[in-house]
Amino acid sequence: MSTRTQSARPVGTAAVATLVLVVLVALALRPPFTSVAPLFERIQQDLAVSNTFGGVLTTLPVVCLGAFAFVAPKLRQRFGDEKVVVGCLVVLLVGNSLRALGSAWTLLTGTVVVGAGIAVANVALPGLIKRDFPDNVPVITAVYTMCLTLGGAIAASVVVPIGNALASQWQAPLGLLAVPVLVALVISVFALRRSSGAPQLPSRPGRLWRNPVAWQVTVFMGLQSAMAYVVFGWLPTMLQSRGMSAELAGLALGVQAAVQAAGSMTVPMLCRRFRDQRPIAVVLAVLVVLGFTGILAGPPAGLWPATVVLGLAQGAAFGLALTLFGLRSPDSDTTTALSGMAQGGGYLIAAAGPLLIGLLHDLSGNWTVPLVLLLACSAGWLGAGLLAGRPVQVPSVRGDVTHR
Repeated sequence: MSTRTQSARPVGTAAVATLVLVVLVALALRPPFTSVAPLFERIQQDLAVSNTFGGVLTTLPVVCLGAFAFVAPKLRQRFGDEKVVVGCLVVLLVGNSLRALGSAWTLLTGTVVVGAGIAVANVALPGLIKRDFPDNVPVITAVYTMCLTLGGAIAASVVVPIGNALASQWQAPLGLLAVPVLVALVISVFALRRSSGAPQLPSRPGRLWRNPVAWQVTVFMGLQSAMAYVVFGWLPTMLQSRGMSAELAGLALGVQAAVQAAGSMTVPMLCRRFRDQRPIAVVLAVLVVLGFTGILAGPPAGLWPATVVLGLAQGAAFGLALTLFGLRSPDSDTTTALSGMAQGGGYLIAAAGPLLIGLLHDLSGNWTVPLVLLLACSAGWLGAGLLAGRPVQVPSVRGDVTHR
């Protein structure tokens, strides 16, 4: 039996505080990513930067998500779950403020800082959910993913109107993203003021790197994320190339992100009923293919339906990926370790997605070749899902627990 230090608070109070923390942090994690694409034309005009700069700005956060994810398990082990997550909010506040200062360098620097904070929070939260809700991982993960996608949807939809209302090119809309982070920080500190935040006992996360199931979850997460960040970075451009106005294309990105919220909440709930997630992966892969094909090669009248279908499928795919962290792990330490490996390696895989799509579009002069790459990515994602969806678990990383 484990001898880990537990919080002195009653279980009910601890669970409520954890749920508050999960909801508030989740709402703040996606806006820094979804808010840039609708504003990029203004950023480009104001700073006189190239399309290459745009590619770097789109890809840099994904690289940060991968690179900084690997340090999250060590931070959690040293400081405890709550302190790490609240610390991420502080980092996020600083990064959002830096991005609004108005220069190319502060925009890039702030993006790195934001990416670091989001990366660590992304990894820590699934372990926190597994720790306080071990019997309800799919349900709480559904709430978490819904809040993630909802926050991103709201940001994508309102940044351009806010800029217009404030007569600001892009600085004010990006700067205002710090406001919900500040609110989340204040409320989270208040909600968790009695938390012990006890450090965790030593664990051995390195053993996961030799486990096939852990790698299957990592590839599943990586290919899903690659397609998601292609949408974040390129969907408005794709839709404009099919004849949609810039305003409607920005709205479509917001609608797509909003629809993701519904999908991200539905699939984790299904996972609670089915131990085997392979059929879910098959259905989602088909919907992703239909969505991308409809947007890039379908009739103009089908652009909105295809956008909605893709949003539903990608939200559900994201929810499934996060739910697998808990379902494939026997304890909270292992969930955090698997989350760190899958998100660290996965987001490094994902970073290539937006760059490759842009490169292939520039070289071919059309969207046919990028579509072929996206369809191949969907097929690879399905293969990983058929393996990761099996009802098996990775070994525990706890030093005081023998996995059975």
